[in-house]
Amino acid sequence: MENIEEPSPLRITATVRALSSALRGQRENAPDSRQQDGSRIFPEPEKLWFKESSTKNLRSRDFLSPTTMLNTLFADGQVPPAVMSGLRSLRGSGVLPVAGGEVTCEGLRVRVDRAAAFRAVLAGGSAAYLKPSGQKQGFAVLNCPALHSRPRTPTRDTLTLGQLRTVLLADHMGALLRRQGFAVSYCPLLPEDGDIVTLLQDLGINWPTAPAEWTNEEREEKIKEALMTSSYRERETQGGTGVSGAGQRKVEETDNEETLRVNLKRVFQEEGLLGYDPSLGTCTVRGDGVSQLAQLDLATAACAVAMATVLHVTSCQDEFRQQQIAVLWRASGTKHTQRHLVCGPVKTPGPHLSAAQYLHLRRGQMKEASEMKYGDQVEGQTWDDIIRAMTSATVRFELLSTGHTSPVTLDVLREAGVPTKAPRGGAFVMYNCARLHTLFDSYERGAEQGLYPEIPEGSQLDFSALKEEGEWLLLFNYLIPFSELLDQSGQVLDCEERAARVSIKTEQICKFLVSLSKDFSSYYNRVHVLGEPLPHLFNQMFCRLYLLRALRELYHNALDILNLPPIRQL
Repeated sequence: MENIEEPSPLRITATVRALSSALRGQRENAPDSRQQDGSRIFPEPEKLWFKESSTKNLRSRDFLSPTTMLNTLFADGQVPPAVMSGLRSLRGSGVLPVAGGEVTCEGLRVRVDRAAAFRAVLAGGSAAYLKPSGQKQGFAVLNCPALHSRPRTPTRDTLTLGQLRTVLLADHMGALLRRQGFAVSYCPLLPEDGDIVTLLQDLGINWPTAPAEWTNEEREEKIKEALMTSSYRERETQGGTGVSGAGQRKVEETDNEETLRVNLKRVFQEEGLLGYDPSLGTCTVRGDGVSQLAQLDLATAACAVAMATVLHVTSCQDEFRQQQIAVLWRASGTKHTQRHLVCGPVKTPGPHLSAAQYLHLRRGQMKEASEMKYGDQVEGQTWDDIIRAMTSATVRFELLSTGHTSPVTLDVLREAGVPTKAPRGGAFVMYNCARLHTLFDSYERGAEQGLYPEIPEGSQLDFSALKEEGEWLLLFNYLIPFSELLDQSGQVLDCEERAARVSIKTEQICKFLVSLSKDFSSYYNRVHVLGEPLPHLFNQMFCRLYLLRALRELYHNALDILNLPPIRQL
């Protein structure tokens, strides 16, 4: 029996690459633009085309190669007929089907065969668009210094907003890396009876725990011994910079011959580690530092590969101390790759709030907003779960929607509740996800009553019925690109450079969901999806249900990366 190869999922990157290849294929007509050595200058392939995203531009084109690029490639910017013919007949693995192209005053614009694209994505099943295009292998440890004992484990009342931001970011990065195929471990283990665990669970964070009586003394002794015998140990009795529990630089003078000091500067210089603070000198090793090293050693013990990547997710105030810890660990003999993901501060213009106070404030506002809308219905376990999920969404989006290096300013003085329909963030996203559930519940009730037939197979539908500009916007800007957005999450672990800091676009998922919700809300408010139960209207209705069903799965997948459960009503 002949094997039929499944068509490759459509990809924006593959399409841009194919368009660039087609456009650069005829270079003999290019102007005589040369460098001093006589070599020709041509634009980089990724700069030749722009993917359009705005509603206005998508009315006339999907990809554009600007006039400036055409002038660089071709004499007088005149695109040869052979190139135009090649663009119109463009084919390839993952390449969006092209409907046509033309040169205008703005440049060469290309329009996708939208009906064919809808059919390829929706009729064939959208699962391939909701996961990374490929699976990676590796072992990652997400270390959150804010949760380590200093010397005591933080509590819900001592955890600061800046520290909470690092915990949420570590949790989010773990979910992203697991989607990529990495095995993920979290550090440190928290005492299972600690109230900090309850606080994190309220936010949907299932951080690993250990029994209250559990100790890691054996590993701590092993770390001490390794540092005592390290070639980087300073045997002089002069004072040094200590790894203090408060993360401050201290100089301690002592005559105690047994005091353990390590020359961190020698470590990062001789090991070739880049990006570490040049003021790292000799540090005095203290108990809380050894404790964190032992926890890191434990977290990497389950590593099935030779080398793990440890991502220290820390606040900017704590970065110096964490660099000390990282270099100390290197001095103890570890060879695991270490990177630092540093978060900017969290600011509140009003009174100082702990993480618990902030969470309590947002939960109260969410409950008040729900009561104003639904009245006495807001009671019982179902509503408790809804308010908890909405509060977690609000907190996560407030702290994760900004690039991790930038400061976050929270509005904690606002007296009103958190409106669910305002395009502000988490509540708005959850509200629109719930609208999709409501839509399909309404369809199912109509089907049970005999108003609508069962949704047919996608191969039986004519997707050219999807003519609303909002429908193409949802497919082209969100469903098709989502897989490539996920692909970017594991790139930090592929980095071969040895710099300490990494910069990751950790805000992408939150911004993606907010933007999606704005465009979906605009479309949903304008288009009546469940029309009159008339046979000649069913094809369009079913095409729209296929699109919105894929969109609902997209919401679920994106929210899962934030450890947020979708809610069915709001």
